[in-house]
Amino acid sequence: MKLYYPMKQSVMSILPIVDEFIVALGDSDEDDITREEILSIGSDKIKIIDTVWDIEKYPRGMEHAHQTDIAKEHCNGEWLFYLQSDEVIHEKYLPVIKKRCEDLKNDKNIEGLLFNYIHFWGDYEHHQDSHCWYRNEIRIVRNDPEIHSWESAQSFRRIPDFDEINYRRQEETYKLHVASVDAWVYHYGWVRPPRVMQSKIKAFSINHRGKESVQKQEKLKMFDKVFDYGNLSVLSKFNGGHPEVMNEWISSFDWKSQLRYSGPARSLNPVINKHDKLKYRIVSWIEKKLLFGIRLGEFRNYILIKKSSFF
Repeated sequence: MKLYYPMKQSVMSILPIVDEFIVALGDSDEDDITREEILSIGSDKIKIIDTVWDIEKYPRGMEHAHQTDIAKEHCNGEWLFYLQSDEVIHEKYLPVIKKRCEDLKNDKNIEGLLFNYIHFWGDYEHHQDSHCWYRNEIRIVRNDPEIHSWESAQSFRRIPDFDEINYRRQEETYKLHVASVDAWVYHYGWVRPPRVMQSKIKAFSINHRGKESVQKQEKLKMFDKVFDYGNLSVLSKFNGGHPEVMNEWISSFDWKSQLRYSGPARSLNPVINKHDKLKYRIVSWIEKKLLFGIRLGEFRNYILIKKSSFF
């Protein structure tokens, strides 16, 4: 909660369609109120699993995947719906998702369901859709012990005889066969007050690069400045409605005066965002202006099974 995650809203967004909701709650700071927020939902579907994070044993972001697997191991049921605590589902998609799971329940060739993504950036009216931002990801998987969270918990893979250590393993891992679902994940991970955004980046840098690396960056004052989101007016505009569970959260938006809607397009941060690097800005321009949205070399950690294959 100290890093401004809409965790409670994330849980509440899919609570109506799940039989149970497992929350992996790490060894938080003493003044963290995440547990209280979870309990305030007041649902007997929710079960909290207390965990301990070990960044040394699971470096390079792998602790995220390890924590995901811990939650997964406590789940029952045929399908497992995975949400990170900055991801929220709009209520209009719940019947669609539920029906898709029911229709494909007995088709064992389908190992997961693929969702569309919208990545909000800076405020609740703009989003990122450049080359560097993934458009789809797996968020529902079969309850299969060989299916594991992968890399930094962005996705899943089938990993037979997994050693439960190397979540970035490439060899002898297999992409899941998935079907698409006509639903979107609303990703709010990049909508935070600028000062809090800088704190979140620092925390994630420790998880991925280690404390020593971050300490070197601190000496260079890489985290001293308030985070700059860049010129939001050049981004794609979001004209739809947000999930109802987000209404109160969004009403607390009070940092618009700290955002930019003019000036240089790219963010002016000491650590350059990947999508702001010249190479990717050029690639994104080509994809949008010349290729009508086709992505060049888009990474897809799944094998999409077309509808005609199973209907």
